[in-house]
Amino acid sequence: MIELSDAIDRIDFGRVHGWLASSYWSPGIARDLVERAARGSHVLGAYRDGAQVGYARAITDRTTFAWIADVWVDEGGRGQGLGRRMVRWFLDHPDYAGIRRVALVTLDAHGVYEALGFHPPIRPQNYMERLDPDAAARLRATP
Repeated sequence: MIELSDAIDRIDFGRVHGWLASSYWSPGIARDLVERAARGSHVLGAYRDGAQVGYARAITDRTTFAWIADVWVDEGGRGQGLGRRMVRWFLDHPDYAGIRRVALVTLDAHGVYEALGFHPPIRPQNYMERLDPDAAARLRATP
């Protein structure tokens, strides 16, 4: 059985840092940045027999907007619906009831999130972003 908990003191930052530093969206990220990002977010850990097997976080005001980020499932637990379950946990959380917009970005898990009601932006022409030059260079260099 996998337990979900939003207790930040349970997060295994060594493990989470290893996962995120190996991801396509934050390759090589420094551990202190992972911890700073977590402390400014609503974090969620997934645990099997006390060991952390998943992580996700929401950057949010808990009223009007939330951005779901860093959804990660340890390799041994993939394909069992845990990523979807963690995102669903945020969507069902009472702090997010009535929130107008929940957003995320994915390269390869569209089907996972579409099953939860996510879709491409209705007005993509209205969406803008400002990227750090290094982040922009990485994005331009990968398909």
